[in-house]
Amino acid sequence: MTKHRVISVVFSRDRFVFLAIPALVLFLSGCSSTSTLQRAAKTVPEAELKALAGGIHERALTMDTHDDISGNFGAEGDDEASPENKRQVTLYKMKKGGLDAEFFAVFTSVGDRSSASYEAAYKTANTLFGAIQRVAARHADLVEIAYAAEDVVRIHKSGKLVACIGMENGYPIGTDILRVKEFYDKGTRYITLTHSGHNQICDSSTPPGDQPKEEYGGLSEFGKQVVREMNRLGMMVDVSHTSKKATLAAIALSKAPVIASHSGASAINQHPRNLDDESLLAIKNSRGVVQVVSLADYIKTRVDPPGRLAAQDSIRREYGIPEGRGDAARKAMQALSQDQRTKFREKIRELDTKYPRSPVTVQDMVDHIDHIVKVIGVDHVGIGTDFDGGGGVIGFNDASEAINITTELVKRGYTEEEIDKIWGGNLLRVWKEVERVAKEIQATR
Repeated sequence: MTKHRVISVVFSRDRFVFLAIPALVLFLSGCSSTSTLQRAAKTVPEAELKALAGGIHERALTMDTHDDISGNFGAEGDDEASPENKRQVTLYKMKKGGLDAEFFAVFTSVGDRSSASYEAAYKTANTLFGAIQRVAARHADLVEIAYAAEDVVRIHKSGKLVACIGMENGYPIGTDILRVKEFYDKGTRYITLTHSGHNQICDSSTPPGDQPKEEYGGLSEFGKQVVREMNRLGMMVDVSHTSKKATLAAIALSKAPVIASHSGASAINQHPRNLDDESLLAIKNSRGVVQVVSLADYIKTRVDPPGRLAAQDSIRREYGIPEGRGDAARKAMQALSQDQRTKFREKIRELDTKYPRSPVTVQDMVDHIDHIVKVIGVDHVGIGTDFDGGGGVIGFNDASEAINITTELVKRGYTEEEIDKIWGGNLLRVWKEVERVAKEIQATR
């Protein structure tokens, strides 16, 4: 019997791509527009689209720029390689979902401007740095920490998972600019300038009720020092959580590309944490990248079902967390142990199962990617989930489901080259550029 060789034609916006996956020959030749590609994709059986997406996903270097960790990360009983671990991002789930690289975020909340509060946040941050190092040491056969963009590529080629370190909220810097370098030396490669509240660096997009809408109208004088020092060291400036004025001020000041490590597009869902088109264009002009978040509330406006708010209030009372997002709630959260915070967040997430809101899907998330591509191009968008601090997206609620993003991108007509950029290529380009700018700055001093 003669064996027939089947070559499948996979569409591209400007050329054909040939892959060894049967039967995709159904695609029409000459497809050039996104809408044509999307129509063509709809004619292909779901199983074949998934097979195509699986191959693309396996070949890509996939990166997520934001996963929150707690103090018990990697502790006894918190085995990152175990399938029983409930965290949204674990080494096991990364392997299962084909997620190659993760930025583990050293998170601290915004406190008051006292020395004692700064020191408490500094201590918490150092605990989290230690946790990341502990996981990497315990699972050295599975994962390695990357300290430079080229490390990510090298580690990935070795077959290991890649751990990167970000810092969510510059509050632990306190008023000591030398701490920026200290955090860099510990492996931090981006700092989210603030969080849910104005800090000593800049204004927040979501100040609590006990803070004014603006404090600085952008960056503080100390915040300007922080941005310059981050440029000098080679740390990415992250404007997720910053107010619009602070975002634009940081971009105007920075000599290197700026990132938003976990944000959405406000044109798709109006939320103070999302970026409007003017901010998107400013990030493009900085040569930066917007990493699209997978936190349901940022992706789509939802209505709470009966019973959910009462159940949420009950959990808050159990842990002594008052209503709202003001200073009292922040202090109550800070008073909890790391283990208590983790359990509190897990119980809040469980409400999505017990009291499901209107669904938020992978398709809704990719709508944000589509809009950002439309406004600033495919070279300026990536993935930054905010897992273990959020979630709720059906089909992409932990690292094991990462393939579903690739499948949806294939359905919408994105090419393999474009998907490579979205999943990690754009972020690596920015990281390398930030390193290059740092070398230039250092060479002139």
